[in-house]
Amino acid sequence: MTPFSRKPKRRQGATRVDRSSEQRQKRQRQAQFVSQDDYQKEQMQHARLQPDKGKSDSGPMPRIQSYLLHHATTFVSSLGQLIRNPVSSGTTIAVIAIAVTLPAILFALVNNVQQLTRGWVDVNQISVFMKTGIRAERIAQVKEQLGLWSDIGAITVIDPDQAMAEFRQNSGFGGSLDLLDSNPLPWVLTVTPRMGQDDVEQLERLKRRLAGLPAVERVQMDMQWLQRLQGFIAIGERGVQLLALLLGLAILLIVGNTIRLEVQNRRDEIIVTKLIGATNAFIRRPFLYSGFWYGLFGGISAYLLISLALSILGGPIQQLATLYNSGFLLQGLNGQQSLILIIGSALLGWFGAWLAVGRHLNDIEPH
Repeated sequence: MTPFSRKPKRRQGATRVDRSSEQRQKRQRQAQFVSQDDYQKEQMQHARLQPDKGKSDSGPMPRIQSYLLHHATTFVSSLGQLIRNPVSSGTTIAVIAIAVTLPAILFALVNNVQQLTRGWVDVNQISVFMKTGIRAERIAQVKEQLGLWSDIGAITVIDPDQAMAEFRQNSGFGGSLDLLDSNPLPWVLTVTPRMGQDDVEQLERLKRRLAGLPAVERVQMDMQWLQRLQGFIAIGERGVQLLALLLGLAILLIVGNTIRLEVQNRRDEIIVTKLIGATNAFIRRPFLYSGFWYGLFGGISAYLLISLALSILGGPIQQLATLYNSGFLLQGLNGQQSLILIIGSALLGWFGAWLAVGRHLNDIEPH
């Protein structure tokens, strides 16, 4: 038999092997699944037992996690961007710190003046100077007479010796006062009205009644100079508020100009990002965090500058208060005020960046 006559036999044998293997696999499938319905039921049951990967990937939780993760990454990367440019970032932060420090330190000084005069304003008193030569018995009669008036709350009697001792202690003219032959100071009645300092008409009426007494030489309203001082303090408060408003606008302009330059420097990057489908909110995010960091570090620097300035002024002011026998101490910003200062500065930086990016980002579009 020639070699050519054996080849067809090999092909027939291979065909028989293939057919037998197919029949064997078919019989196995028929033995495993009686019908097509049983096969479909098995697949459905298997699908129920397995987790739905498509739904879990497209559900709300992974989206929220991805959103927060991108915010955190952008938050940190924007800080790194500031650190990589220390000169320009430090200049912007220093300007913001100075702009925040000026109104804040003026506010602290005005607040200290208010605390200093708060105890004085609460005491509404009228000084009644009696005529010279009046005896103590007559003073007691006048005090008893004034005690019957319904618009007087309290009366304090200061005799000439007590007034001289107080004047000697506070004036510093002790040596000169020793040269006097007699005490020239009169009796003084300190009258505390029942009405408040806002009742100007009633206070003036009481003052005229006291001045009409025969034994009275002169009546002085001790609250007039404090009212003038309170007027000046109110003007100072308005001035601080106006200065804070103007410098707040200056911070917006400073941060806005800085972010505008960053947007222009990254113009090509923004165009490429828009070409691959990024939204304006996605592109705006790092610039907003940069403005937040500028404001935050500016507020912290301003707090440190305020603390340094008040500590420098605290020593001389304390020495001056000691000369007047006062324990006044210069107070800085409390915890709540400091927190408002820092958070407010950070929000101003964020808002300035939002204004700048919103205006210039729309002008950058891929052609």
